[in-house]
Amino acid sequence: MTPRLGDPTTSAISTVVTDRLTLRAWEPDDVAPYAEWAADPEMARYTGSPKDGAAVWRMVTSLTGHWVFRWFGMWAMEETATGRMLGRAGLYQGPDWPGVEVAWTVAHDRWGEGLASEGGAAAVWFGFEVIGLDRIVSLMHEDNAASRRVAEKLGLTFEKVEPAAFFGGDPTCHYWISRDEWAAQNASGAAAG
Repeated sequence: MTPRLGDPTTSAISTVVTDRLTLRAWEPDDVAPYAEWAADPEMARYTGSPKDGAAVWRMVTSLTGHWVFRWFGMWAMEETATGRMLGRAGLYQGPDWPGVEVAWTVAHDRWGEGLASEGGAAAVWFGFEVIGLDRIVSLMHEDNAASRRVAEKLGLTFEKVEPAAFFGGDPTCHYWISRDEWAAQNASGAAAG
């Protein structure tokens, strides 16, 4: 018997472009810069980001595989004007997750520029408009004030704090937004703008 190739079974990773960002598929060259700034103690304080190249490689291959399993996932976040890899943003749903999560991580030297909000807003748009989700959650450590502000800026509503096994049992804030809430916020924003 001679083997033959069947039809491909992989999924495509969409690219989303915003005013300043290109959210795109991960590339091998993203591992070194991500590992460099993920090792910063300020970066890892609330996220548990991997600390070395091998761990980042495993994270990137896992996030890429998430697209195959779910047809959505986390993108590498690139600054369009410079091509610099700045972090990640997108959607994630692991085992035992309370729903599809919007999440973001931005290089420490670029904090405070609204990049997490821009990437997060694009991910929420993708979740509702492209994937057709009904509800999106965002989960973060209770003390992560910056991420809590991003969630609120994106229109997500605080629901509760509870220990989360998937975050090592730490007190975890749950924020939610429904498709209807998001549509109403965007309709009022379009009318005001």
